[in-house]
Amino acid sequence: MLHTINKSPFTSNTFQTSVRFFQSGDPVLFIEDGVYGVQANNKFSDSIKDILNNNPIYALAPDLDARGISEITKGVLSISYEGFVELVEKHQVNSWL
Repeated sequence: MLHTINKSPFTSNTFQTSVRFFQSGDPVLFIEDGVYGVQANNKFSDSIKDILNNNPIYALAPDLDARGISEITKGVLSISYEGFVELVEKHQVNSWL
């Protein structure tokens, strides 16, 4: 299952709630303001690194760019809209709004 997170973890508990439902191997995609969670060296970096042990994590590049985020946590992959569509085609989606 593809988990999409669109809320900033600094203003919402969506990220912290969603983590409890990740199954090993489930991809996680941060979009919109959710991309603040994967910014390098923030208070969520350790959680992101822990998740990366069992799950691939992606961040939508246009959303990173729109928010001026140039450094993301090591291991997180920046993807284009095309990559987003490929993930959606391969997985059932659970949107954490």
